[in-house]
Amino acid sequence: MRQFYLTYPEFDTQCVANLSWTNIRTIIRIDNKQERDYYLKEASEQNWTSRQLERNIKSGYYHRLLSSQAEVNDAEKCLPTVINTKEFIKDPYVLEFLDLPENIEGKESVLESALINNLQKFLLELGKGFSFVARQFRISTETDHFYADLVFYNYLLKCFVVIDLKTTKLSHADIGQMDMYVRMFDELKRGADDNPTIGIIFCTDKSETMVKYSVLQESRQIFASKYKTILPTEEELADMIQKENIKLLAEQ
Repeated sequence: MRQFYLTYPEFDTQCVANLSWTNIRTIIRIDNKQERDYYLKEASEQNWTSRQLERNIKSGYYHRLLSSQAEVNDAEKCLPTVINTKEFIKDPYVLEFLDLPENIEGKESVLESALINNLQKFLLELGKGFSFVARQFRISTETDHFYADLVFYNYLLKCFVVIDLKTTKLSHADIGQMDMYVRMFDELKRGADDNPTIGIIFCTDKSETMVKYSVLQESRQIFASKYKTILPTEEELADMIQKENIKLLAEQ
């Protein structure tokens, strides 16, 4: 209780009224205040169970977001915030619930089927606001048919989210294909009140040089994220956090 008092001196103002005592105790163990505040806010707003919260902390959910909410001032924690697309994209995504080996090169259909069979868990990993639309979604022009692996709609972002699954390292061809999908969705499927379509390429690895010198560098619509089919170890998670911090410092 002493630790509780020291950790949450302004508990009644931290938007955690609906958190269970188990969730509160779990979050107390986090040393970093910004990370702790993030989990308080998300667990409260998204009604995370204790198991889901534990899993998200263990998988580095907070650190995998491309845009950290750590920059939000403490006074703004409970206020409505402007929705930033990058706050909905992680890198990497952790898909340990699929029970697949790390190397499934050339087996995109196996990955796709596993995601569909575990759709509820995948939606939780994707984050808030996502709803499933279809798999192998057909987009047709006058002369050709194209098939997007997975299509979702995010009701918070108010846009379609197209996911292309790759079991290899990111290539220029993958980026070009997603760029085409996004443009086609914007022209053929996007409603009058929808925001621009977002495309996410799931890949096993990516070259930062390729990212820097491709449309991914400046695009607000296309992202490439690695995925892991096993939970990262503490060492891997620490290394991931360090690389992300270095990247953020370089961008400032």
